[in-house]
Amino acid sequence: MPELPEVETIARTLSRRVAGKRLAACRLIFPPLMRAGSRRDVSGIIGRRVEGLGRRGKYLMIHLQGGLSLVFHLKMTGQFRFVPQRQKPDKHTRLVLTFRGSTEDLHFRDVRKFGCLYALPTEGLTDAPPVAGLGPEPLTLSFEGFRRRIRGRTGRLKSLLLNQSFIAGIGNIYADEILFRSRLHPLRLASRLKAEELRRLWLSIKAVLNKAIERGGSSVRDYANAEGQRGRYQEVHRVYGRESLPCFRCGAPLKRRVIGGRSSFFCPRCQRDPNCLFAEKK
Repeated sequence: MPELPEVETIARTLSRRVAGKRLAACRLIFPPLMRAGSRRDVSGIIGRRVEGLGRRGKYLMIHLQGGLSLVFHLKMTGQFRFVPQRQKPDKHTRLVLTFRGSTEDLHFRDVRKFGCLYALPTEGLTDAPPVAGLGPEPLTLSFEGFRRRIRGRTGRLKSLLLNQSFIAGIGNIYADEILFRSRLHPLRLASRLKAEELRRLWLSIKAVLNKAIERGGSSVRDYANAEGQRGRYQEVHRVYGRESLPCFRCGAPLKRRVIGGRSSFFCPRCQRDPNCLFAEKK
């Protein structure tokens, strides 16, 4: 599933290509893409100018003239692609947007059909479903704000980082990379973090996400930006997907463990947790 760095990369790519342009046509090929709670008639967006693009957590937002925003969640396999207008949409295309003066259409593809689209008023957007329950943005969250949010939490760190109401945008890939950089075990209890460990975790969140954005995200499976360019952050993954390979830091074989139904990759030597019953033994 595309996470914060991938969605941010897509938003920046789309902004360069469609910001300021007017929508000439909208073809909703797969009606279930539009979710309840939003305007189901997409004809109302025709003629509106794209005033900007943004992101909230893993949601991508296209802000239109007249106070309307298109809010997308890519889920597992959602993709945006610029396609020549004469090219017929493939079988996985769910939505086609046409812009005035452009020779290319913007297609939304989704093999698994889990992606969703909301058409919502721009005013009050962040306080309305589906984004209302999201936690703060990790790249702008202060250390004091982070410390306050984690105070009193009793869950495991890996599960906490994946909790979108705690902090928005982090998924399985970056949670593992962040915890490795922090030298913290994924099963470590948040309530047992020392002050120095807490600051290290906060700094690692920002460092990993910013570096991933710089490299265009991680193309672990089929992710690419709207121009078809693959990300490059997977080239520098420290732990994710590297089970049994040597740790770049200490050389120990990396481990994989299922936590909360998700595969978690970590170094049993660099990320020890003496307080956790599930910690790797020496």
